[in-house]
Amino acid sequence: MAYFAKSMMFSAGLVAAVLLSGTAPALAAEQGESDEGEFVFADNCEICHSANQGGPHKVGPNLFGVVGRVSGMAAGYTYSPAMKAASITWGANTLRQYLEGPAAMVPGTKMGFPGFRNPEDEANLIAYLATLK
Repeated sequence: MAYFAKSMMFSAGLVAAVLLSGTAPALAAEQGESDEGEFVFADNCEICHSANQGGPHKVGPNLFGVVGRVSGMAAGYTYSPAMKAASITWGANTLRQYLEGPAAMVPGTKMGFPGFRNPEDEANLIAYLATLK
């Protein structure tokens, strides 16, 4: 029981520290807004990717259902050998890392995206992609 009480006190203290430190807005921004992410997708990604269930692949794979999918596994898309071998499960963290520098994360990838200048755009895009299920 003492461990539980200490754990609860630590958790409450951590939450208070985060709120008082001013990092709560940063954490909220990191999570992104899917509505804004849809616009980011249209402005930055749609030229090479579709995002409709059952939609076609373009220069890049269809991104519908990408969150939770293993890299190189969208049926019908011809991936680079590097992406096929990467075996990355796409989630918020792996997508963030990839979008910051695709070639740095997966040398040999076909994706030539230079990354976002605005971290909020990246977070919003990831939030949008997470809704595509």
